[in-house]
Amino acid sequence: MNSKVYLHPPGALCALGDTLPDIREALFSGVSPGMRMSDAYSPGKKLSLGMVDARLPATDFLPREARSRNNALLLAAFARIEADYRRLAAGLPPARIAVVLGTSTSGIAESEEAVRVWQQTGVWQEKYHYLQQELGSPAQALAQTLGIAGAAYTVSTACTSSAKALISGARLLRAGLADLVLAGGVDTLTRFTVVGFSALEAVSSERCLPFSQNRTGINIGEAAALFMMSREKPAVSIHAAPITLAGWGESSDGYHISAPDPSGAGAKLAINAALQRANIAADAIGYVNLHGTATQQNDAMESKVMAEIFPGVPMSSTKPFTGHTLGAAGALEAAICWLTLTDKACRLPPQLWDNVPDAALPPLHLVAPNTQSAQPVSHTLSTSFAFGGSNAALILKRAN
Repeated sequence: MNSKVYLHPPGALCALGDTLPDIREALFSGVSPGMRMSDAYSPGKKLSLGMVDARLPATDFLPREARSRNNALLLAAFARIEADYRRLAAGLPPARIAVVLGTSTSGIAESEEAVRVWQQTGVWQEKYHYLQQELGSPAQALAQTLGIAGAAYTVSTACTSSAKALISGARLLRAGLADLVLAGGVDTLTRFTVVGFSALEAVSSERCLPFSQNRTGINIGEAAALFMMSREKPAVSIHAAPITLAGWGESSDGYHISAPDPSGAGAKLAINAALQRANIAADAIGYVNLHGTATQQNDAMESKVMAEIFPGVPMSSTKPFTGHTLGAAGALEAAICWLTLTDKACRLPPQLWDNVPDAALPPLHLVAPNTQSAQPVSHTLSTSFAFGGSNAALILKRAN
């Protein structure tokens, strides 16, 4: 059995754009049309948010408990890859196809609206169903829509959720339990997350500034990113080589409910496990997509780890372009790595910030705007770190 796990072109929507070509050009041009100031989710206080502006598909065909904006965003991401999915799924028994997704919000926005109406009227909306906010809803909704009978489940480990979903998809393929996996993540903007992170004093009112001396916290964003994963090499590609998920690593240090271990021990475990699984040394990595939240503690921990393991390697946090998309972040940033590996001009995602490094942090090689790699990047690393000490690392590779 082929042990390689191929990542087919993803479907994605985020503040950078609504299609993969749009996301690619906005990213490498250093712009993000969906990042803007809004008080829609924090009444009376405008914050910088990463917003999806695309018209989303209707969910009326789904059971009432599956109708949510979160699932609509997921279906929009699937629509971008539906033609490829139909080709790959043709002839496969439904039980040999799996769905693994990451989310942290699911349909909580629908519950927020229903509670507001109930407080005003004393009546629950007819369209509301408590199970809209159930975390397993995205995977079940996609599986039901497509008639998939294989494993269908959702991972919810905060900001590592969709990175872990991709890892789970790879394991299903490597174990021979599926022949095709739809894996990724989706999270939508809600008052629950925006106000919740604000209560932690972790939100910046302006565009976030990862690794800057002037950083004051994160921007929240929304996104969906969905990959098809298979042992079958993509049949048609305009690129020089297909992309594989070559390595991954996970750890759980349980240091604190919301703060990272300042030593970075858990992050190092995950990264080193990914390098070992990919059978490469650290200097094979040509670009690192940092977790880079622009919080004081994450950036201090992450810069220490990166300076130790990847000195001189080009890296950037793309959260100033997308916002922190929480449960969707791991898959979205894997998609950004996929775009980096397949970019014909060998462009690297720039670091969007004020160019004021924090002297208290080890220096990193942060990518300047309009940077092109001298040669095509062969391996990228994406890191995800979450509440509770959950850590995940993904290595993507240009396959032979």
